[in-house]
Amino acid sequence: MLSAKLGYFLDRPLSPVAKRIQLNPNILTVAGFFVTVIAALVIPHNIRLGGLLILTGSLFDVLDGIVARVNSKTTRFGAFLDSVLDRYSDAFLFLSIAWYLAGKGDHTGAFLSLGTLVGAFLISYTRARAEGLGESCKTGIMERPERIILLVFATVTGWLIPVLWIMLILTHITVIQRVYHVWRVLNR
Repeated sequence: MLSAKLGYFLDRPLSPVAKRIQLNPNILTVAGFFVTVIAALVIPHNIRLGGLLILTGSLFDVLDGIVARVNSKTTRFGAFLDSVLDRYSDAFLFLSIAWYLAGKGDHTGAFLSLGTLVGAFLISYTRARAEGLGESCKTGIMERPERIILLVFATVTGWLIPVLWIMLILTHITVIQRVYHVWRVLNR
């Protein structure tokens, strides 16, 4: 939902900064991934600091695309690398939150985090599978930007359980939306 709009919405205000960044956008992608890995390592020990690190890592994730577009450095490999590292980031973050919650004895919360991770992976998988069949599949209410915004909110405010319930439900609704979309498109 936000994916298509957020990057291009931020292009204009961040273009002057992006033009000055002469790094390969893939370096920004990898740097953001490492910040996210650090966030995942911090979360079990300091949930709020982990949330701020998620926010920092996500800024790299936004900036890499803007730098690529503004400096005419977009590549198919860059898009592929970004997608792969996003999946690793999702795994590290949701596993880390599950670990944090399980350590507090909240096994239901840990299950919510793992269930949301499954939904996040299925959102990505349904899109990739649809594209493998030659169809576009970018529909749904809970793509990665929404998940990251909610994760930052949940970790910084401490409202993990209510937000994880929302994310669990909405990620799987998004999977259903995508399955329905592909079914409709393939049966025209």
